[in-house]
Amino acid sequence: MTIIPYITERDREFFDKSLQEIVNDLATAGDLNYCITVLCNKFLNEIRYANLNEVIGCLECAKLEFYRRMVAPYEDIKSRQNGDVYNNV
Repeated sequence: MTIIPYITERDREFFDKSLQEIVNDLATAGDLNYCITVLCNKFLNEIRYANLNEVIGCLECAKLEFYRRMVAPYEDIKSRQNGDVYNNV
């Protein structure tokens, strides 16, 4: 299986309705963690290193992309608002 982080609009439409039902019910970080865990477990069709590594790779890439797109810009704004702590860099 090829890992593609950005799927086509058509493919997104296939998942979005089901995902929206889940998102509407998420109330805590625990809820989110549970849903991620269940998705990962269901994705695994066999416990083998290659499959486990594939899931870890997807999680890591999703984490990194979330940081790049959401966290880093937020931190940049806060740094400008409150002053940079990395003055010597």
